[in-house]
Amino acid sequence: MTPKDGKPVDEVTGVQTTGHSWDGIEELNNPLPRWWLYLMYATIVFAVVYWVLYPSWPLLSSGTKGVLGWSSRGEVAAEIATINESRAVLDTQIAAASFEEIAADPQLADYAQRSGASSFKLVCVQCHGSGAQGNQELGYPNLNDDDWLWGGTVDEIFFTISHGVRNEDDIDARFSMMPAFGADGILSAGEIRDVAHYVRSLSGLDHDAAAAEAGTEVYQTQCAACHGEDGGGMIEVGAPALNDAIWLYGSELDQIAAQITRPRMGVMPPWAEYYDEATRKKLAIYVHNLGGGQ
Repeated sequence: MTPKDGKPVDEVTGVQTTGHSWDGIEELNNPLPRWWLYLMYATIVFAVVYWVLYPSWPLLSSGTKGVLGWSSRGEVAAEIATINESRAVLDTQIAAASFEEIAADPQLADYAQRSGASSFKLVCVQCHGSGAQGNQELGYPNLNDDDWLWGGTVDEIFFTISHGVRNEDDIDARFSMMPAFGADGILSAGEIRDVAHYVRSLSGLDHDAAAAEAGTEVYQTQCAACHGEDGGGMIEVGAPALNDAIWLYGSELDQIAAQITRPRMGVMPPWAEYYDEATRKKLAIYVHNLGGGQ
């Protein structure tokens, strides 16, 4: 058809084309739908309003703040502050209450358990493990059983958490010292081997009966004062039971002999220096419940 305004017109539709042609196919120069144009203009207006109201444009060291002064960081901070306020009320009640009173209050007991679990994952998992299973190779005790060196009541656990074990920062820290029977020449290698067999016999492990018999007298003379005549242990001095299936440093004959020869003794920091009473109480309740409680 005859060009209009210098551009050809499609013969079939009578619509002016753009002048572009691809393999004989021409592009019609139809106007955009009105609804589409209005929607596009609305999005432009929205974007401009958003730029003014909210943070949007990055600058060299910060960004535009927006006239509303809103930020996602500020919103999160406000939510955290609200949560902390509600926790502060419960923490105050826990700090002032006895463990018996906490256990009798369902709301406090539930909060203490949940918050204690959170604190445990923050400060205790590095040694005791994410599942509180401990680490025998490093000598970190398992907290899921009912074998406690220093007592497993919630009050005893709270004291241990507060003051720690064998540290130099707290005069009330739990403290015990096992003699280095081999390194200090108190017992010979043969006597240590015999005692190791006897100790294994206490918990029903495979052992040399003759060696165990020979180690009985040595045990009663050197070991029974702390570990008990029957190997039941003594929480007053942190001496572990030797007549069960739970071993801090391993139950193999060589492991027991090594512990008698040159004992390994762990250290735990006094958490009272780092955490308030409410946090330590919540930790004690959580740990106490791991082993079913006493």
